[in-house]
Amino acid sequence: MDSQTAIDIALKFTAITVVFVVVLLVVAYTVLAERRVLGLIQGRLGPNRVGPGGMLQPFADLLKFILKEDIVPDKSTRFIYFLAPVIATMAALMTMIVYPFGPETRIPFTDITIPLVVAHFDIGLLYVLGITSVGVYGIMLAGWSSNNKYSLMGGLRASAQMISYELALGLSLIGVILLAGTLDLAQIVEQQSGFRWFIFFHPLGFIVYLIAAIAETNRVPFDLPEAETELVAGFHTEYSAMKFALFFLAEYINMFTVSMLATTLFLGGWNVPGLEYIGIERGSFLFGLISALGFLAKVIFFLFLYIWLRGTLPRFRFDQLMDFGWRILLPLALLSIFITATLIFAFPNLF
Repeated sequence: MDSQTAIDIALKFTAITVVFVVVLLVVAYTVLAERRVLGLIQGRLGPNRVGPGGMLQPFADLLKFILKEDIVPDKSTRFIYFLAPVIATMAALMTMIVYPFGPETRIPFTDITIPLVVAHFDIGLLYVLGITSVGVYGIMLAGWSSNNKYSLMGGLRASAQMISYELALGLSLIGVILLAGTLDLAQIVEQQSGFRWFIFFHPLGFIVYLIAAIAETNRVPFDLPEAETELVAGFHTEYSAMKFALFFLAEYINMFTVSMLATTLFLGGWNVPGLEYIGIERGSFLFGLISALGFLAKVIFFLFLYIWLRGTLPRFRFDQLMDFGWRILLPLALLSIFITATLIFAFPNLF
């Protein structure tokens, strides 16, 4: 192994570590933000005791999960029972490596440029859809292996819901592929420079994607797999301590993932319009920093939307959930493809 290969491998490991640490920190403080925002919506305080303004509450929660007693049901299928939360968490984390967080950026006082993406795939979008679809196995296996009727019902609900809404979610992205002509996430972002964001050319697809993504992540008003009033806690009823924490973590990482995908495909990714016009040169460290912060701000907007909906909307019944997915959302996704394809054919110069 030559020195350049060793440096490249070291840089990749460093990039993966940085991305995962940042993602885990954002997820931890998303939980805190959700509890504080919901407290504000519901007229209460939320966590405010551990650290200044409750800022250390995520670390207190982590310590609680580590120290809690780990209970395993006697009649559970143990290997699958332990494997399920690992599958759910790993499927959520593995998508992080293909998102472009910013453009190639020059390190200050050097001529070295680094890409703000861990791995550049030509089929990055296909990779994201493929990996995220594996997450349903973790939930389904958790419900089955627990040997609990409530957990089994939650797992069945989750598999039916996620498979149903995956169809609408995938179809809602066809319009973006037609507009961009590629599955490469970096090129899709490049084609949205300025204000040529695909949300303006494919708005119905964006709405369908947003609704399907909320259902895919089992969030209110689509949180039927873990409906507390009916199923105790659904598929993770029999999980405790760190195994429960992994499911909890996977849900919030999935929220982060679909928010990053929405930002990348519809809101221009890391593009912050107007930077070149105020004298900030592309490729400079300042340009890369502002672009990365712009990307993060767009993602935080979607995370806030998740929290806002949780504090605002009631839960569907399961029959309403399935009817909405198959009879309304799926036809709308097909309609969005038809409209976008027709516009591209009729006005090729516009796109």
